[in-house]
Amino acid sequence: MTLPVVICDDSGVAQKQMARSLPDSWDVDISFAKHGLEALEQVNQGKGDVLFLDLNMPVMDGYQTLQKIAEQDLNTVVIVVSGDIQPDARKRVMALGAVDFIKKPFQKD
Repeated sequence: MTLPVVICDDSGVAQKQMARSLPDSWDVDISFAKHGLEALEQVNQGKGDVLFLDLNMPVMDGYQTLQKIAEQDLNTVVIVVSGDIQPDARKRVMALGAVDFIKKPFQKD
């Protein structure tokens, strides 16, 4: 069964790096978003059972996106991918419903 995944990052390079880093064994259909508003639209369209979410983006940042996901009770698993590794950032995103936090830059393993 194909897993719909949204990669949300305002950097095209980071989007491609994240897509290449997904396990080869995963059967995924990847969509891309440049900010949180685009990501929410795609999740609402059923394209994001899993959402890899950057924090610092224009239009709607990752924190705002997590808040909207919670408010709208959207069915998506959110993994934050960010260079902001401050402990407060990690605590905040986990409190907002993220299931994990991956530090950028990252390795495939």
